[in-house]
Order: sequence, then C-alpha cells, then structure tokens
Amino acid sequence: MKAEPTRLAVVSLAVLALFTALPGSARAQNMRSASAYSGTATLEAGMPAAESTDVLKQIGFDQKLDAQVPLDLPFVDSHGRAVKLGDYFGQRPVVLALVYYDCPMLCTQVMNGAVASLKSLSLQAGKDYEFVVVSFDPREGPAQAAEKRAIYVKDYGSHGDAADGFHFLTGQEPAIKALTQAVGFRYLWDPRIKQFAHPTGIVVITPTGHVARYLFGIEYSPRDLRFSLVEASHDKIGTPVDDLLLYCYHYNPETGKYGLLTMRLLRIAGTLTVLAMGSFIFIMWRMERRGTHRIDPGAGVGSAASGRKA
Repeated sequence: MKAEPTRLAVVSLAVLALFTALPGSARAQNMRSASAYSGTATLEAGMPAAESTDVLKQIGFDQKLDAQVPLDLPFVDSHGRAVKLGDYFGQRPVVLALVYYDCPMLCTQVMNGAVASLKSLSLQAGKDYEFVVVSFDPREGPAQAAEKRAIYVKDYGSHGDAADGFHFLTGQEPAIKALTQAVGFRYLWDPRIKQFAHPTGIVVITPTGHVARYLFGIEYSPRDLRFSLVEASHDKIGTPVDDLLLYCYHYNPETGKYGLLTMRLLRIAGTLTVLAMGSFIFIMWRMERRGTHRIDPGAGVGSAASGRKA
C-alpha cells in the first residue's frame, strides 16, 4: 500500500518540474527576440535628412570575429609617450572603443555607456581587463586624450585601478586606418557639417589581439560585457558560475547580444528534475525499509504473555 503513494508522488513531481521549466524557457526565448538590436550605424546631430541614407550605407561595423588586430601599430598615449598598440595586450582582454574626443554627442555617449557598464562589474580595470580608447581623428593629440581620460578615470572612481587600466590614445592616419579596418569599423568625414559619421559600439579583444565580440549601441548590458570578457580571457577570469551561465547563453553576432539557448536550458532542467526524482525515490525507499524492519513492541509482549500462560 505504501508503494502506490510513492509512485504517484514521483509522477506528480516530474510533471510539475516539466511544466515549470517550459514556460520559463519560452519567456526567455521571447525576451531574446524582442530585445534584438538591429542597426549599428548612427548619425551625428545636424546631418541633413536627404543625405542620411547614402551616409548610412557607408558606415557601420563589419564583424570580423577572430580577426587579428595589428599589435605593432604606433600611437601616442595621453602623456605624450610613443606606444605600440600591443603594449596593452598579452595578459588581459581588451575593451576597445573607437571615438573622437571632440565629438559633440555620440562618442561621449559610447564612453559613458562603456564606463557605466564596466563600473557595475566585479571585474576590475588594470587587473582583469584593459580599457583602450583610440581616436580615429588624426588631428587630435595627447591634450584631448588626457582631458577625456581624466574625466573617465574619476568617473570609474573606487571601482578599480583605472589609472593603470584606462588608456586613451591618438595616432596618425595610417595606424588609425589599419586598426579600424582590422575590426571592421567604417566611418567617414562630412565636410559640410564638419563632423564624422560613424557606428556606435565597443569591441572586446582577446589578450593575443583576436577580435572576440562586438557590443552595439551606446548602452551595454553588464551581463553581455562580462560574458564577453570571460570568453575573451579564455577562462582566466570569471567564476564557475560564469561558466555555467555561458553554457546557457549564446552570443548572437547579428545583435551583438547574448541570448538563452532553450534546448540547453531544458537539458539542465531535465537533469535537475531527474536528480530530484532520484533523491525523492531514494528517501522514500529508505523510509519504507525502516518501517518494514522496525520491531513492534506489542508483538513481543504478546508472545511473552502467551508463553507464561501456557
């Protein structure tokens, strides 16, 4: 009689777990589809509408995942020192932002968004990653770079050693062209409004200089940025929890975001359900065995009394 309730409880538990897992996965899939970001090219304020269509065809990100960035490119840092791009690679992944420092709007928003996301991470600049900002305007120099760097080092504040992890560079046209082409960053100068038209986003690069991930727009999900850095580091940073989450999430190059993999989530839910069912069956089996082998005190007293009466 005890086995039947146990079997019924096991079946009920399995059905409940299955129906709990499925709606959550469906909701996650819908959220991923609804949040897909399309289009990375953005125009500066003031550009005539009649020209916007032609300009948008010429600017944007051409994703070059796993492409090698030339690490021997010469630049100048915010202190006026000659450096190589490779000086910031080798040990940690790099978050690269391509901007120009005198940009009236979008570039500031790109840097604001990047630093805001970096501040929310437990990973620290200079320890777990490098933040490298490069001006694609060859007319800019160390003075503009130093001014911007001071603003964002202060903004990053106590979240890490930004003094060692934030690098703002300027350079000459050949080095700029080589870098922007390596990461697929297309931009152009419009002489009539005296501004650059350019895409908005940041690029995460491995310690060896291979393009790993693109995050588009002017606001970057801390989750997506963390996943990108953990993947780009080749498991040198992050936690076991990151590894588990990365098993459930997949990078979508079309959107520059990470989305839930429904089938993997279902596999995990199924595995947890089986483990729960097995544990429940084992516990119930042990309880039944204890009940079967337990000595009934009344039975012993009755036997003794019968013996004395005889």
